[in-house]
Amino acid sequence: MTSEREVYIYIQLPGTLETVPAALLRVLTLDDGTHVGRFRYGDRYLERRGAVELDPFHLPLGNRVYEFTTLRGLPGAIRDASPDAWGRRVIQYLLQRPEAALDEIDYLLHGPQDAAGDLSFGLKIQPPAVKRQYNRTQQLQDLVTVARAIEVGQALPQVLLEQIDPGTSLGGARPKATLDDDGKLWLGKFPSKHDVFNMQRVEFATLQLAHQCGLDVAPPRLERLADYDVLMVPRFDRQRSEGGYLRFGMVSGLTVLNAADSYTDRGRWSYPLLADNLARWSVKPDHDCQELFRRMVFNAAVTNNDDHPRNHALIRRDRGWQLAPAYDLVPVPALSLEKRNLALEVGKFGHAGSIYNLLSEAPRFRFSPESARIEIDRIAGLINANWRRVFHDAGVSQKDIDYIASAMAPESFFLEAQPEPIVII
Repeated sequence: MTSEREVYIYIQLPGTLETVPAALLRVLTLDDGTHVGRFRYGDRYLERRGAVELDPFHLPLGNRVYEFTTLRGLPGAIRDASPDAWGRRVIQYLLQRPEAALDEIDYLLHGPQDAAGDLSFGLKIQPPAVKRQYNRTQQLQDLVTVARAIEVGQALPQVLLEQIDPGTSLGGARPKATLDDDGKLWLGKFPSKHDVFNMQRVEFATLQLAHQCGLDVAPPRLERLADYDVLMVPRFDRQRSEGGYLRFGMVSGLTVLNAADSYTDRGRWSYPLLADNLARWSVKPDHDCQELFRRMVFNAAVTNNDDHPRNHALIRRDRGWQLAPAYDLVPVPALSLEKRNLALEVGKFGHAGSIYNLLSEAPRFRFSPESARIEIDRIAGLINANWRRVFHDAGVSQKDIDYIASAMAPESFFLEAQPEPIVII
């Protein structure tokens, strides 16, 4: 049978601590399992001075009904504020319900209060009261304990779950939670049972290396617990204000590309196409397109092939939308010496993270071929000369340095021309 659910969407108005109802979303699930979402801004919101659109190109302000059939009926800007892999796993654990028993509205309604960007959700027209205070750093040990239990499906005392908020709407499958410390909100990233090296310390070092290469990154820090590290990354969609936190609108690269995340719908996963869209979204198009190019080069040079569109984002600041700081930068050791592919298409030769491909669409990133080559050589040179020292100074063990060494400035990165295909006779 066809079913229908609805959810109110609230927004924290820019530059204020006031949260107001902005829109209503209805999602129909049809008999064949497909989903149709219908989104409409509220009349009172449209009349409100200072009202802003959730997405200037796919959800511009107006009284029309917008219809969506991808992302299970959710507009991209809404899906970006919904819990991702880890947050969904936490919700399934807390509700004691399997994934198949939950739909997208469930995840919106049961998501944590730290939703990415400036949106929140509820069943009534007025926003609900705040559930609890944010986690604090003194609760890190409990948060890691809970995360480990959730990973293996171990039962936990209810009193412990009531004291902390172990989920987050921010992306990825690794355990993480939001914490309030030192006048900032931080994303704490915890160890996972699947880790083969110290991911937190390696990511910390990679972010420092990216900063030395001139990339815009939110400055991280490490918290050392008894037997493991917690990586703390500042939430760039929050800013401390008297009485609380200002929230900034945020959309993922997936939304900017108007793409879906299924394996069968990845034709728009492309750095050049993302640069084209930055040119119309960003209030600093030249700056942001060139910054995106540097990130693409850096990802290729350190074999960070988890650079999918959800690992890129735009933030709405006072003047408008602009590229958010880089995040989720982790080298991935690979077996192939001939070719290293990135998740996003790099240039005219597909996903190959090699110089010939990085240069192939340089003008779309506001670089001439000559200036793009200078940037590539500069970034690759800094990585080659400094990565071992940076990782050692960050406390990465020699074992982990040796493990990831094959990811750093691989031979395939420096290819000047596309290799001839191997013909087997």
